[in-house]
Amino acid sequence: MIVNTGAYAMTTQELGSDSPVRVLLIEDNEANRRLMNDYLSYCGYSVLALAEGCLFESAIAEFNPHVIVLDLKLPDIDGYYLLERLQQHREWQQIPVIIVSAYAFQKDQQRALDLGARQYLVKPIRLTDLIAVIREELAEPELGNPDE
Repeated sequence: MIVNTGAYAMTTQELGSDSPVRVLLIEDNEANRRLMNDYLSYCGYSVLALAEGCLFESAIAEFNPHVIVLDLKLPDIDGYYLLERLQQHREWQQIPVIIVSAYAFQKDQQRALDLGARQYLVKPIRLTDLIAVIREELAEPELGNPDE
């Protein structure tokens, strides 16, 4: 079920002993955000999708994500700034950040990695690659391709 509350949408599932992995997705492009949100949800993740970076800190505090998927070019705030903010909070430093960005230059990638991002995927991405990177970062076992 997708719950829309203003600037973000959250996919909810029954949370029990096998609570799904929580993914905070920050992507301003509506088509990209919906596609990634839907696919991550299909793969069993609980997703909080934000269209704006200004809600970043409150989303982390309330949603407590296991991993963050972040676009660098946001209309309201710089993605690099958000990476810096993560490093300023000791409890947030351990959250793996996967950048999904159209910035393809090596200097952009290196800057994001220097600011604490763990992985950098250049758009357009294959959704299966995104899932593989998330699983790698969280050390999840390979579950196979859900499309098979």
